[in-house]
Amino acid sequence: MTRGNQRDLAREKNQKNQKGKNVASSEMEGNKGLSLQERQLRDAAKMREKQQLAQQKKGTDGGAGGNNNASGGAGAAASTH
Repeated sequence: MTRGNQRDLAREKNQKNQKGKNVASSEMEGNKGLSLQERQLRDAAKMREKQQLAQQKKGTDGGAGGNNNASGGAGAAASTH
């Protein structure tokens, strides 16, 4: 069996998908006008906010779910506290 132009079509499709991925991070829309340090500070603040939200969510669940080691299963039996 021959593949015909399937390989060529796949190559064209991949090139279309890769088109916007060769843009430098400093040229992206959300990063325009920001230096590397400014972007790092902004991203670090965003990550801290996400972590705080995750901690709050984890605290309001009342300990249910998430970590299965506290359920008395094999993980809890293996600990040596």
